[in-house]
Amino acid sequence: MTTAALTPASRRRPPGPRDFFFGFGLLYRLLKDYLGVVQDNHRRHGDVVYMRFGHLQDYSVNHPDLIREVLVEKGKSFIRWERGIEVFAQAHGQSVLTTEGGTWQRQRRMLQPGFGPKRFEGYARQMVAAAAPALDALPVSASQPLDFEGAMTLLTMDVILRTMFSLGTVPEASAAAEAVKVISHAGMREMYLPFDPPAWMLPWRREKERSLKLLDELVRRFVRERRAAPGEQQDLLGMLLSVRDDEGDRQGLSDEEVRDQCMTIFLAGHETTATALTWWGWAMAAHPQIAERAAREVDEVLGGREPTYADVGQLAYLGQTLKETMRLRPPAAALLSRQAIEDVTIGGWRVPRGAMVRITPYAVHHDPRWFPEPERFDPDRFAPERAEQMPRGAYLPFGAGPRVCIGSMFATIEMTLIAALLLQRFRFALPPQAPAPMPRLNVTLRPAEGLRLLLRRR
Repeated sequence: MTTAALTPASRRRPPGPRDFFFGFGLLYRLLKDYLGVVQDNHRRHGDVVYMRFGHLQDYSVNHPDLIREVLVEKGKSFIRWERGIEVFAQAHGQSVLTTEGGTWQRQRRMLQPGFGPKRFEGYARQMVAAAAPALDALPVSASQPLDFEGAMTLLTMDVILRTMFSLGTVPEASAAAEAVKVISHAGMREMYLPFDPPAWMLPWRREKERSLKLLDELVRRFVRERRAAPGEQQDLLGMLLSVRDDEGDRQGLSDEEVRDQCMTIFLAGHETTATALTWWGWAMAAHPQIAERAAREVDEVLGGREPTYADVGQLAYLGQTLKETMRLRPPAAALLSRQAIEDVTIGGWRVPRGAMVRITPYAVHHDPRWFPEPERFDPDRFAPERAEQMPRGAYLPFGAGPRVCIGSMFATIEMTLIAALLLQRFRFALPPQAPAPMPRLNVTLRPAEGLRLLLRRR
């Protein structure tokens, strides 16, 4: 299907649901069930859906060709959605996640080498050094379910502390993991408020501010201590303190810039990976034959030793299980939002300056045109011969275009290594009569009621 066939350019604006309350009825529905409403709108109205929220014009797109048009081909006509960035900046400051234009280009240019292949081998050693003993210490029982979501949250916190700051578990680790969750929940609630109201109007704001203070003080302390005693640590903080803008002013990052980049890596790198591994564990428990096939591959490749960076590319089927997990339950399921900075045409429709364009990876990942039987867990979708047939723009776990997640390979390595360590040690099972976990969107997509699994040692 071509984009020209998707939308008749002669019509003034795309079809969409009607609302007689200035869009606030639609906004309420989105806040209650964002993913369900987006999917229903696309089923009813097509690949471009128009809505209006007060003065804000909103275009939701759900076709791979149109997604690439927004994020890649006409990406210079858009910036990140301003309200969303206002909310993110409360935690991330002026980091590579939140900045635009020349500031973003400078930061991306400076950070890119730190997420390149030359550093991955060292990061991988730190990941395994943190994860292996933590998994060995898990209190697993053949009859008592483990809080698997909680275990993955604390495990990935250990990993990010090790890879970012060369630290093992710190006293604040558990509190920091909870703070990340609080900030995500609050962020989702505040994202669609038209302005930032006083704290007393938002019952969750006090807890959010406490969480932000905890993380801010933690990161600033680590930066301050490293500046005082630089050392030889080959970690992410060391990378941030050593980078220079060789194509610009040849200056490094200020302490405030280092703090902001640390917060983005800390928040985004920790939570999305924990969420992906949580859903992967559920998929392994729900599909024991697939888990057994992945475990056989791990045994054949590793022969009982710990995994290394060199093994990641050899664990092909394990990689497919992770990719399929992120298709079925993408951690960043929504909020790929852009704001037009000029009038632009997308798929034949005129998008005026100031309008918002929303891309929802969850909806695209569950479109049967690109993924037949989309609710079925099938890692063979990502076998090389089938993956080649997948339309570009249909699979977006890390976004697309110039602003694709800078840490995507870092996250892939971490997930693969931890998944391999888990399969070496455990078999997964669902608790008796346990219902399938329902996804809930709070910036990241987590199980609504957490996730408990039975783990049996191999």
